[in-house]
Amino acid sequence: MRLQKLIARPCACFALFLSIVTAATADTIVLKNGRRIVALNVTEDGDKIHYETPAGTLTLPKSIVDHIIKGVGGMPGTTAQAAAELAITPPALQSIGIASAGNEIEQGAVHDGSIDRAFIAKLEGEARGGGKMAGDGAALAHHVAAQFEMAHGDMEHALTDERTALTFAPEQPVLLMNMAYLHLRRSEFKQSLDYLDRAKRVAPDNPDVPKLAGWAYFGLNKMDQAVAEWKRSMALRADPEVQAALDKALKDKQEEESYKENESPHFNLKYSGAAAPALAHDVLRTLEAHYSAIESELNFSTPDSIGVILYTQQAFADITSAPNWVGALNDGRIRVPVQGLTSMTAELSRVLKHELTHSFIQQKTHGAAPTWLQEGLAQWMEGKRSGENAAALVQIYEAKQGASLGQLEGSWMRFSGNSASYAYAWALANVEQIVQTSSMSDIVRILDAIGAGQSPEAAMRNVLRNDYNDQMQATADYLKKNYVR
Repeated sequence: MRLQKLIARPCACFALFLSIVTAATADTIVLKNGRRIVALNVTEDGDKIHYETPAGTLTLPKSIVDHIIKGVGGMPGTTAQAAAELAITPPALQSIGIASAGNEIEQGAVHDGSIDRAFIAKLEGEARGGGKMAGDGAALAHHVAAQFEMAHGDMEHALTDERTALTFAPEQPVLLMNMAYLHLRRSEFKQSLDYLDRAKRVAPDNPDVPKLAGWAYFGLNKMDQAVAEWKRSMALRADPEVQAALDKALKDKQEEESYKENESPHFNLKYSGAAAPALAHDVLRTLEAHYSAIESELNFSTPDSIGVILYTQQAFADITSAPNWVGALNDGRIRVPVQGLTSMTAELSRVLKHELTHSFIQQKTHGAAPTWLQEGLAQWMEGKRSGENAAALVQIYEAKQGASLGQLEGSWMRFSGNSASYAYAWALANVEQIVQTSSMSDIVRILDAIGAGQSPEAAMRNVLRNDYNDQMQATADYLKKNYVR
């Protein structure tokens, strides 16, 4: 996401920058797997949690919610949410057919707040010398361990345990779907489809299989397949989550039916007939150049082609429902309004590099990077620096009236233009401080740690030995030293 024009009058805008502290407050739902959902009007009703999104009211089972933080952050999104942020809950993860011993195994595998590896090893030994029932027991134990790890945000070990469970019970649909779900949460869409194809063969009428498959195809920029899977899921079972996702995909599909297409080694481009073909070629050529530069800086290559859509200004507003301060958007696909342009400009090149940086960060961190790090790094990569906003940022920080990095972890889409200006400026300043006083390699290490399952603040603490408060102070000191006279 890129701000159309960052407010660049630091003294005059001092009071306006303060508005982020009170603007667009909402609630944050913290799931047991570590994921956060920022939403309006969060309510509890028995064993359900209800919350408002631009797609309507959605519901979560209370069993997967760790806690709710009231009055923090901005509302996520528009209907154009990234694939990794689709509001889709895990499939029902019931025991896998061991009715007589299931409870005993579940209680033995995880108890007293930890996984009992000795108990699981005992079951594995029995499985090697026993029949199917023993194998199912070992599978269930690893599955329970995976659920415990997922609830604690440890996706890497959850994948390992779920993969091991499948070695003992390779045809169990719930294990296949949970592997698919874990890969989806990490934005690993092709890997997810591998497991869903297997699940479809053994459970052809389970509505959760096409529900998850639609999510995977959406993430791969394959709207036709996503729509087909979600329609199939709805035919098997009515589901408001699937309906919201289907409505989003149908809106995109309808808009893009008349669009032309082009592609390059790393990009799949669609563009309105109102865009000049020469501009489309320029966009692909520029994106490939930016791809090489970002790939080198972040030491990472994206595994899948990246979708890019060039809109008219009106189509961009209609499809994204983004606030008017948003100049471009990356919700898994790079969406850019280019009305009136016939060839590449310096500004369009910067926009493309900014949005492409988001694609790299999204895939490198499996969708877990906080917004301040996403937007700060994207601005740095496009060439922005903090000079024009430094004095106002220092003044706000020293007056203790600005938002913290923790408050800037979630979505900014409900911020006003002035609040967004502060958020972008403060995010850039923090990334700039890290790069200039440490190195880009430390940014890469932070991204890698987040991708491995660490929280953003824990990753920063492990790499820089700074918590968020330390980092904010270091950034204010950096701005005063380098810009404020």
